[in-house]
Amino acid sequence: MLNVALVMQGLEYLAGRGKILAYPAGGDEGRWPCVALALLPALLLATVPAWAETTATACTAGAPAGPQIHVRVHGARSTQGNITVTLYGSDPARFLASGGKLARLRVPVQGGGKAEACFAVSAPGVFAIAIYHDENDDHDFNLSVLGIPKEGYGFSNDAQGRFGAPSFEAVRFRVEQAGGIVPVLLRY
Repeated sequence: MLNVALVMQGLEYLAGRGKILAYPAGGDEGRWPCVALALLPALLLATVPAWAETTATACTAGAPAGPQIHVRVHGARSTQGNITVTLYGSDPARFLASGGKLARLRVPVQGGGKAEACFAVSAPGVFAIAIYHDENDDHDFNLSVLGIPKEGYGFSNDAQGRFGAPSFEAVRFRVEQAGGIVPVLLRY
């Protein structure tokens, strides 16, 4: 969400430094200043949070250059369905929130209850992984009437919550330019 007051403070600061502001014809300085259109996109981008700048895709030949996060899942009780791997960025408020993911991959379960997924991220940073074994392949994490998971699940750092999902702080990990491997154990 755009913080208009913050943008206006930035404009006032820039006006004092380089006189980028002009007022409407008539010189009425009581009105809002008009900003040169060329500067408006830069000002709007300055208000975007850092997590929004990070992008992630599946590791492919056409993926952007940058770190790769290799997720190695083990402990699946069957080879049915798929393993859904979701990558989150550094904003704790977006962790497990609807629309909060950077990327999601659905990968097949291999023999021995293992699976692998790879994300190409645009820059090093802090990330979190949440996975579930979608055994019935319905693209939904199924829960019982009491809210108990019916399908296997896991998190980066093999973090566990006491009564529910673990906190972002328990799940987060840092990825440097060289990338990294994240092992995750499924729990049923």
